[in-house]
Amino acid sequence: MGPAPPSTSPATGRPVPSSYLHSSSAFFRDTSGRAILLRGVNFSGSSKAPLGQPSHQLENFWEDAESGNLSFVGRPLDLDDGSADTHLARLRAWGFNVLRFVFTWESLEHQGPGKYDLEYIEYLVKVLYKVKEWGFRVFMDPHQDVWSRFSGGSGAPLWTLYACGIDPRNITATYGALLHCEYPSAEDPKPNTFPGMIWGTNYTRLVSQTVFTLFFAGKTYAPKCIIDGVNIQDYLQGHFIDAVGALAKRLSEAPGLFEECIIGWDSMNEPGEGLVGHPDLAKLNPSLRLKKGPMPTPLEGMRLGMGEAVEVETWNFGAMGPSKGQKVVIDPKGKRLWLKPEDEASRGGGKWGWKRGDEWEMGTCIWAQHGVWEPTTGALLKPDYFTTLPSDPSHVVEFTDDFFTFHWMSYASTVRLHHPEAIHFIQAPVFHPPPRLPESFLKSRAASSPHYYDGLTLMTKHWNWFNADALGLIRGKYWSLMQAIKIGDKAIRQSIQDQLRILKDDTAEVLGQYPTLIGELGCPYDMDEKRAYGYVDGGKGEGDYSSQQKAWDCSLNATDGPNCLNYTSWTYVPDNSHQWGDLWNGEDLSLWSADDLATEVYHDESRDDSDPPSAVESSGNDALQDTSFTSLASSATLPVPLGNSKTLSPATIDSGEGVTSSLILDGARALPAVCRPFPVATVGTPSRIDFDIKSAVFRLSVRVGPEDVSDEKTYTEIYVPYAHYASDLDVGSGSLTSAPYTDSANTSRASLYPGNDKPKSSRSSTPSNVPQRPLELDVTINPSHGEVEIKGQYVRWYYPAPTPPSSVFGTGTGSGGDAEYTIEISRNGGAIARDEDSLNMPGGWNEVCPSTCNIA
Repeated sequence: MGPAPPSTSPATGRPVPSSYLHSSSAFFRDTSGRAILLRGVNFSGSSKAPLGQPSHQLENFWEDAESGNLSFVGRPLDLDDGSADTHLARLRAWGFNVLRFVFTWESLEHQGPGKYDLEYIEYLVKVLYKVKEWGFRVFMDPHQDVWSRFSGGSGAPLWTLYACGIDPRNITATYGALLHCEYPSAEDPKPNTFPGMIWGTNYTRLVSQTVFTLFFAGKTYAPKCIIDGVNIQDYLQGHFIDAVGALAKRLSEAPGLFEECIIGWDSMNEPGEGLVGHPDLAKLNPSLRLKKGPMPTPLEGMRLGMGEAVEVETWNFGAMGPSKGQKVVIDPKGKRLWLKPEDEASRGGGKWGWKRGDEWEMGTCIWAQHGVWEPTTGALLKPDYFTTLPSDPSHVVEFTDDFFTFHWMSYASTVRLHHPEAIHFIQAPVFHPPPRLPESFLKSRAASSPHYYDGLTLMTKHWNWFNADALGLIRGKYWSLMQAIKIGDKAIRQSIQDQLRILKDDTAEVLGQYPTLIGELGCPYDMDEKRAYGYVDGGKGEGDYSSQQKAWDCSLNATDGPNCLNYTSWTYVPDNSHQWGDLWNGEDLSLWSADDLATEVYHDESRDDSDPPSAVESSGNDALQDTSFTSLASSATLPVPLGNSKTLSPATIDSGEGVTSSLILDGARALPAVCRPFPVATVGTPSRIDFDIKSAVFRLSVRVGPEDVSDEKTYTEIYVPYAHYASDLDVGSGSLTSAPYTDSANTSRASLYPGNDKPKSSRSSTPSNVPQRPLELDVTINPSHGEVEIKGQYVRWYYPAPTPPSSVFGTGTGSGGDAEYTIEISRNGGAIARDEDSLNMPGGWNEVCPSTCNIA
């Protein structure tokens, strides 16, 4: 733990409140110096689009955006029907302590430049107070994907495309981007045929390539694009930063939100590099890994944007990555991506209120206007235009250092103006190291927030027996794909853990001693043609999330081991459905779905205090007291799916009293992998975390120094989930216990453990007149030092500081008298029982983790 953290802020010099979270070391630290692990979820993917406008719905898609008649109120939570408390209670019961809070630029400024949606901002204040009530820390995420909903993603308002001289209504015809609601054509849309994850290719299509170039580097590469007297770069960045600043200012006026709830702000989500650094516009970028469907080169995209029919290559994406397909001709039939002069008057500046500079010619490709190519002949004149500075051709540009960094400093300055103590979560483009930033901006209030997805599983929607070191490939570690291939579970798990270690090392090597939080990682639930939903094989696989669970366990295991990482998984969507997933571009990554809920309503009655408590066996080389927790009554009415949840409270969740089987299981998907034990707060520094999902054995190693003293207020706190360690889980017509059982293992269609091939019985729900008993831990705890006690789903571990270096203590001492303490937690009677008949079935538990499974 080291010396006590300073009592004053490194950013402002003011005394820090008790809720303050320090970020000036590799771990977050509370005011007592304990290492804090932040683990939670992105809340929520549903916030990418207005209420009632999922990405597959074309009706009112354009009309509402043009008129400004849209609202994001209700995203991410309905504050009026009681469901907000149920959702937040569930997330707390799963052990989550942080939310990456998703909002978009469009949600704030959709009515026009400088016109903010004050109703939505006030709604966000209410939501954040509700989130605070449930005990979450939050960092704000100004989210975007491929720029905007109107270029096939999320983020920026419609008017920003008009500001860039683009006619959004011709994006689909010119293949400038693929839109879910207009796929494959605006005239005959069939959004249910939208290829999985193809939306990501929009980063390398003309609209995103153009707009991100203008946003980050317009002054360098598009000096003729002047709007309201400034370059388009300053215009776009200014409005984005001011919109976020308007939200930050309002939140600063809400007492008790900053520091007590909102700890910081992420930078722009997954920023695109546009065309910056593209070596040859006649070819796809050789570093491009995501190639799927028709893939025009930048030059071909420019020709399409001018209405020309072009033959382009198509690509397939399979288990071995992208492979070339046949060529196809794309014909815009004369439609141009660029806004005509007459439309500029009616739908561009004439409508939104700006005035363009005289050199900006409407209706013509802006890159042709800057001499990159010649539209009349199609000739490419400057194939490497974006690789150097036009003012200094000897300077080879690097996106992060030359462009992103300056944007970030402007953004961070505005955020800190309104939130002086903000922790800046810094996110470079995917798989890039963070930018080198001056400490005068960081002020010991920063963290790196890279993203990581198992790309092969995400793209193929299948758990494969092999994988590849994607980060190593992108960073040039291998000369061929075959070198990067990892075969077998052990190798795959080790590879992904190693990749996350590199992302953590990036933080130390570039930013210095700051924490690393993986801002997104996740797994698709609609694997194998939605087998888990019963859509194939006659419904045989319904409720079997074994593949998803294996993928999730692999990714989250990578955050454990020696990495001991913070993370926010992607995502929790309150209105996810099996048909449309997360309601955005066909993605289906929500940890929870209403379509996995049981259908009846039950009521938790008070439990008689005479029910016997669970014993906790402890052992170690220090004298320990046997500890147990007292059975607590619960009268929480838990509706399915929504309803009145007034009797739920943060206090009953934290104490365990309000945590019922139905709360943690109903609607949850692959829960054993997602809901896992971890040290929430550590006296000293966690050095290794291991959790074996099959045996439910958890081990933690802690590096403890002479100054690391625990007491009744300062102790190591470990989240120990009921989902793995309860004495039993009362669900449906049976229970999950340490003894074999023959009926359903879950109230929802998703079995708690994989391989349950009884979808009909697993949909049963506890009737409303059958009480559910409060849950209790039934565990054996073996600490190397000290003593423990249990409070709900949390184990408190108290231990003395190590003896001086001259005395051998425990598992060994290090320099300065440091020692390694360990604790092991297991469930009495072994892991919660699973249906023995299902263990050896295809996709069953023994396939997920056979006896030879090596948990890294």
